[in-house]
Amino acid sequence: MLKIENLNVNYGSISALRNETITVGNGELVTLIGGNGAGKTTTLMAISNLIPKVSGKIIFKNKDISQLSPDKIVKMGLAHVPEGRRIFPGLTVYENLVAGTMGNSVIKNKDIPQLIEEQYELFPRLKEREKQMGGSLSGGEQQMLAIARALMLKPDILMLDEPSLGLAPIIVEEIFELLVKLKIKGKTILLIEQNASMALSIADRGYVLALGEVILEGTGRALLANPEVIKAYLGG
Repeated sequence: MLKIENLNVNYGSISALRNETITVGNGELVTLIGGNGAGKTTTLMAISNLIPKVSGKIIFKNKDISQLSPDKIVKMGLAHVPEGRRIFPGLTVYENLVAGTMGNSVIKNKDIPQLIEEQYELFPRLKEREKQMGGSLSGGEQQMLAIARALMLKPDILMLDEPSLGLAPIIVEEIFELLVKLKIKGKTILLIEQNASMALSIADRGYVLALGEVILEGTGRALLANPEVIKAYLGG
């Protein structure tokens, strides 16, 4: 579904990613973990072509998208939920969801009610808040709305940047339960997450980044049991 080949990104004279190579298979949930400044967010921004690349390729559905504009990448079926949610605070929940369809020209007006109903089934709380302004929602509800808005695109792959950041533990559990549901439904997910333990526990595979380089990779279960990962990221 997605392959990053020898990706290099610089911020000025600082190397942010060095020869990064990762793959995400169809229907997989793959997580990237690592400390602050490891290159996790930079990876997603490079995939979406929101920052320039020095070298390397991004292959999505067997096509090189390295030089495509961000809007064309979205139209190909790649949805990016950035850190900080970035919903439209002055629009209602319903309007935010409708806005999410604008990146997919295949979606017709007649399809929107069904798509919205699908999101309400996944996120019952959003249905309760349908007429509320996005800016009046709690942090957890805004995160749910950001994910639901991305799913309105009917993407082939969903990229999530720190979905649990700043949320109460009980809401974090809800978000991760939702990701498991999406995975069971066959959705392909690339997850960046500060909570390494929870991320690896639901991931098919994971990559550990440090200073812009992949230093470890393996199944979620194997990385959870890896002494280096336990010591550095799991508080062992």
